[in-house]
Amino acid sequence: MTQGEFNFADALREVAQARNINEMQLIEAFEQSLAQAYTRNVEPDRRVEVHLDPGSGELEVLIVREVVEKVEDENLQISLADALELDPGVEIGMEMEFPVDREKFSRIALQAAKQTLTQKMRETERNVVFNEYKDREGQVLTAQVVRSDNKGNWFVELGAGEAILPPREQIPGEKLVPGNRVKIYLKEVRKTPKGPTILASRADERLLDYLLRQEIPEVANGIVEVKAIAREAGQRSKVAVFSHNSNVDPIGACIGHRGNRIQAVTGELGRERVDVILWDANTRDFIRNALSPAKVGLIEAQPDIREATVTVTPDQLSLAIGKGGQNVRLAAKLTGFKIDLRETAAVSDLDAAMQQAMQDEQEGREPSSAAASAFDALFKDSKSVATASPDDEQE
Repeated sequence: MTQGEFNFADALREVAQARNINEMQLIEAFEQSLAQAYTRNVEPDRRVEVHLDPGSGELEVLIVREVVEKVEDENLQISLADALELDPGVEIGMEMEFPVDREKFSRIALQAAKQTLTQKMRETERNVVFNEYKDREGQVLTAQVVRSDNKGNWFVELGAGEAILPPREQIPGEKLVPGNRVKIYLKEVRKTPKGPTILASRADERLLDYLLRQEIPEVANGIVEVKAIAREAGQRSKVAVFSHNSNVDPIGACIGHRGNRIQAVTGELGRERVDVILWDANTRDFIRNALSPAKVGLIEAQPDIREATVTVTPDQLSLAIGKGGQNVRLAAKLTGFKIDLRETAAVSDLDAAMQQAMQDEQEGREPSSAAASAFDALFKDSKSVATASPDDEQE
């Protein structure tokens, strides 16, 4: 373009530097945008190429036609006879370029430049957001609640972009208020045609795991290990813990003085109830602990198929099942066992039978006749009253 005319190269260069965008990528995007705009608005069905010289700022719009013996499409082809009149050196199969008068594209070029800059800046901002958070999946961040939509989704501001909290990732019953700050688990960051989508969660079990590490020093430094978590967000969770130091009570460490530590955790989760139970390498003991606060009878576990049958006396039945089946459902998730609760009234020899059976097992003997008889009595006339699987979902 002549001196005094708008220099697209300088304008694009300035924007590229100000917005930290690659200059050559921006020029290439502008060339493509102008070519598409020209064919759409001026000469449809033409093959158009646009060239912007980064140094001089010279802008050319060219119509490209192929040299052929016989023309079938005048928009895309030129006959050899006509081409030879313009350039004696052309041959069939070559391409010829025909410059377009500046007046035909000057206005369109300005519009294309504006469109290109807008799109490129939006794309760059999206890439900045994606690059900022793509490696932060699995982290817990503090975000500010921004807004909701008519589908029940909430959006939170992370700093460089927004994340979405869909209904399934929210804590049921929790009232989110725009402007409030909450902790979220960054569940997934992915690219979509409309830009990056950042999926956040307040219901994920790993948010609870993070809060336990934040509030309980013994968990943070590895003295107390969180072995398993089963969670029904907003209502109740069970956490199985184990101490690597015999002098440290894992449950006491998690609860804290007068419950101050576990209250700090539940306070971040809308007062969700969190039961802390002792993990045990012995499957039956772990299942027994997981069903607390209920006191259950004998447990027949089949590790190979991950199923367990548990006897429960009538007075402990409702505790074992829990409201809406929640206690046994969480116990199943925590242990990974399908748990079948069987009600029984045979309780007279339970303690003795348990003690005898444990002693027999420790000493490597077959169960005594008394223990076997008591065990048989427990299951005699018992009936299945509740069954929970690790995969069961809360209704």
